Amino acid sequence: MFLDFYRLREQPFGVTPDPRYLYLGPGHREALASLFYGIETGRGFQSLIAEPGMGKTTLLNQLLLRWQHTARTAFVFQTQCDSRDLVRHLLQDLGLECEGLDVVRQQVVLNELLVQEAKAGKHVVLIIDEAQNLTDNVLETVRLLSDFEAPDKKLLQIILAGQPELARRLSRPCLAQLRQRIAIQARLDALPADQVSRYINHRLTVAGYYGHPLFSPEALALVVKQSRGIPRLINNLCFNALSIGCATGRRVIDSHTVKEAAVDLGLEPRAKPANHPPPTSTRPAAQTLSFPQSVSSRARGGLARRRLIHASVLLGIAGGVAIHLGGLGGVGTSRLSFGTQASTALTVPTAAHPSGPVRGTSNPVATQQSTLFRSSETDSGAPTYVVQRNDTLGRLCLWIFGRYDRSVLAKLRTLNPWLTNPDHLETGQLIRLPPTDQP
Repeated sequence: MFLDFYRLREQPFGVTPDPRYLYLGPGHREALASLFYGIETGRGFQSLIAEPGMGKTTLLNQLLLRWQHTARTAFVFQTQCDSRDLVRHLLQDLGLECEGLDVVRQQVVLNELLVQEAKAGKHVVLIIDEAQNLTDNVLETVRLLSDFEAPDKKLLQIILAGQPELARRLSRPCLAQLRQRIAIQARLDALPADQVSRYINHRLTVAGYYGHPLFSPEALALVVKQSRGIPRLINNLCFNALSIGCATGRRVIDSHTVKEAAVDLGLEPRAKPANHPPPTSTRPAAQTLSFPQSVSSRARGGLARRRLIHASVLLGIAGGVAIHLGGLGGVGTSRLSFGTQASTALTVPTAAHPSGPVRGTSNPVATQQSTLFRSSETDSGAPTYVVQRNDTLGRLCLWIFGRYDRSVLAKLRTLNPWLTNPDHLETGQLIRLPPTDQP
């Protein structure tokens, strides 16, 4: 624990409402003085409204401490109860026996005590904390308790303390009689920024600390910002900051420690981790196979190309529509044109020409994008192939149809009877292709 590390006698930022640690800032001092004056002058009904964590219960305990020798006091905080339970809690806290008594008999016992204390010159003070939880019926019972009075003063001083919900409930028409009897209404607000450091130093001093400032100016400024002047949040921040400081060996609490404590308490969002790009694959990029390829890969590629060519022929004949498709693993595109029935050029993806770039050209890619397919002048709509340099019939069959066998060769020779030497083709020569349902 950090008590020894920071030379503290006791816990300075505890969670119990110890009146010794009450810091009387301007707002708290005014509220305490108002409530004390209301009891002293016998005003009867008072209220104290505060948001959660403002030190309301600590202030009420300080008020009871001041009246402990000159008044009979009762502190009721069990507000989830009915009217009978409320009166029973009151009598028990005043030291009266009330077991087995009905409501009427309880009120008789209470009245006897009030008269007795009034004759002795003492006040009887009832403080009900968290009064916003009381039902309307119980609040009406509280109002009736104020009817215990002498001709010149009220015999029971009642303080209703609670959150802002209590003020809203008291403003309702059904509780108008109770609201009209409240003579003093006190409020507690958050500590001003210049009071937060004094609040912290006050609690450290009560806990036995002395020496150099335990919190740096930057740390105090961050406490002000994160706590918004709410005493309970100040306590939680300082407790966690001291715990972190002790664990990390920091004799002085800096802003980084307070920020870490704020994150732990959920007062500040945690920093999001940086978004790093996904690691780049170390696997080598796939390389495009250059001709000659394996027979199986060429067959698969040729079959796909053949289907695309045949589909393009059908589309061109049907509508003459121009379609642009991305490359199919190749580097260029070739154009397939048709006869007078479909004069629009149709782009068909192809792999690189098996013969490679045509020698003697300044732009190999442009050469590969030249017109390789044309329409036949004698067979309208039947495509023909324009022979390129170094083409052979075997290579073209594998490239276009995906296979090269006797059946394909026989069909090509039937369509092209001038093909006497399959291994020797003339550049620019036209070769008719089989119909779309062949080979």
